[in-house]
Formats: sequence, C-alpha cells, structure tokens
Amino acid sequence: MSFQAYLDTIEDKTGLTPRQLVGIAHEKGLDAPGAKAAGVVTWLQEDYGVGRGHAMALWHVITKGPTISTKHVGTDGVHRDESDTLWLDGKATKPV
Repeated sequence: MSFQAYLDTIEDKTGLTPRQLVGIAHEKGLDAPGAKAAGVVTWLQEDYGVGRGHAMALWHVITKGPTISTKHVGTDGVHRDESDTLWLDGKATKPV
C-alpha cells in the first residue's frame, strides 16, 4: 500500500482529512519535541480504530511533512506513489 493510500484509508475511517488530523495531533501535543510515534498510534487506535501501519504513515506526515522519498515514486510495486508530495486536503479535492 502506498503512503497516499494509507492516508486515504485513514480519511475513510475517521471522516477527517490528513491535514485535519495533523492539526488535532498538534493540539494534543503529539508533535512536541521528544514525542514518540506510540502517542499517535494509541490516539488513532483508541479514537478511530486505525491500525499501527496507517498510524505510522500519519506519524511520518506529522514529523516530516508531506514529502516522501522518491524511492517508490513511479515504480510498479505495491508501495508505489504518484508523487513525492502527499495530498493532505482530502480525497474529494485531490487533483486528477
């Protein structure tokens, strides 16, 4: 599953865009210096039933922003992404 697919699935489960979830994580202090991924994993599991793998994709966005490595961009593997920049504003507004 690609990074973008993980984020799209999180949106399906929570009803919130990745950008909204990043904002909530910030309000909860889950992006504070020294914060650990476990805090985000626990929050998403308890509040939304989101699994660890999906939560880790959001953790990447929280800690590193929407840019991902070009390693899988344009490949034909299962982790293939279209771009090295993830779309955080919701599937309905994603450019084609």
